[in-house]
Amino acid sequence: MDAAAAALLDARFAAAKEASRKLARATSAEKNAALATIAAQLRAAAPRIVAANAEDLARGRAEGLSAGLLDRLTLTTARIEAIAEAVGEVIALADPVGQSVAGRTLPNGVRIDQIRVPLGVVGAIYEARPNVTIDIAVLALKSGNAVVLRGGTSAEHSNRVIIQVLRDGLAAAGLPADCVQTVDDYGRAGARHLMGARGYVDVLIPRGSAALIRTVVSEAHVPVIETGAGVVHMFLDESAPLDWAVELVHNAKVQRPSVCNALETLLVHQDAAERLLPAVFERLRGSGVTIHADERVRAYHPDTVAATLEDWETEYLSLDLSVAIVDSLDGALAHIRRYSTGHTESIVTNDLASAERFLAEVDAAAVMVNASTRFADGGEFGFGAEVGISTQKLHARGPMGLSELTSTKWIVRGNGHVRH
Repeated sequence: MDAAAAALLDARFAAAKEASRKLARATSAEKNAALATIAAQLRAAAPRIVAANAEDLARGRAEGLSAGLLDRLTLTTARIEAIAEAVGEVIALADPVGQSVAGRTLPNGVRIDQIRVPLGVVGAIYEARPNVTIDIAVLALKSGNAVVLRGGTSAEHSNRVIIQVLRDGLAAAGLPADCVQTVDDYGRAGARHLMGARGYVDVLIPRGSAALIRTVVSEAHVPVIETGAGVVHMFLDESAPLDWAVELVHNAKVQRPSVCNALETLLVHQDAAERLLPAVFERLRGSGVTIHADERVRAYHPDTVAATLEDWETEYLSLDLSVAIVDSLDGALAHIRRYSTGHTESIVTNDLASAERFLAEVDAAAVMVNASTRFADGGEFGFGAEVGISTQKLHARGPMGLSELTSTKWIVRGNGHVRH
């Protein structure tokens, strides 16, 4: 990037920093009014957004984007309405800014309080998901943060319209439009400059493919909250009820296969394989799922595709599923330890001891018993939307909502006190 372009981007980052200071002083009522305006303008702009999205979809098909990525990229009037409704859900949530985390009065009368404060400027780099533009911006604004967005070339036309709607909504509500910035017009060079914007951007959140996340984590000079790929597992224990196994596996794999909480690997206890797999496979095949099976599964079901080592490490984001038979709960736990990305794992069982052991020993952001992995989602958890699903172990882990976009500071109130 040449010096002139770098200076223009730095000016945007500086404007976002200044706007974040003004937003940090805004009341909850002022922020909620801005979000309500944004929701109304999203609905009004739906025809423009859908038309712009059609351009992105046409280019994506021409460039050979997978069915999963095209699904993530697609915006319909119904999806825009759902996004606007999610903005309303965020409005209804409690504002975390100013909340007391801890506090006490010292014996000498000094009062100490730890309160939540905005992070400042949140950068986000993500791929082929224009709905994320709104999710991240709305959660950031409600929690008092400005945002700088890089939404990827695949969604370029959609994001251009959406970002203008966001900025117009802020201005109409009397808050700084510069709270929402983009580097999309500078492409990958803009993303690289954002990764180096230390001093302007307080935290950077990548959301997308494993390759994108690795690049941001390895190259960024800005602190990163790492979201991870979802190599998600479900284990059918020997006591798993047949009807639960069929429905939960199907829902976790098929309901929306292109998202990170979709099931990618099914593990089955050896003592349950003959009982469960025929019905499970029949239901999956009825929905067009390709089954990649290990040798033990193929002994029962030779009409499956032979699984390779790569399959156990793959986030398909498509109607593909890896299946393996394991000797025991220990075998399932060992497989998950080896191949899990720490996103979401689930067990189907009627055995309380197995359920509790699975919950205790599996190291992931979300661990479930007798539930579809599709529940690992900010909306389902009551956040209204989510910034992403963090697979790291710092202050944010799992679906990230409002509180995960805040830090804390200590407030000390005295009355002429000195330390002795």
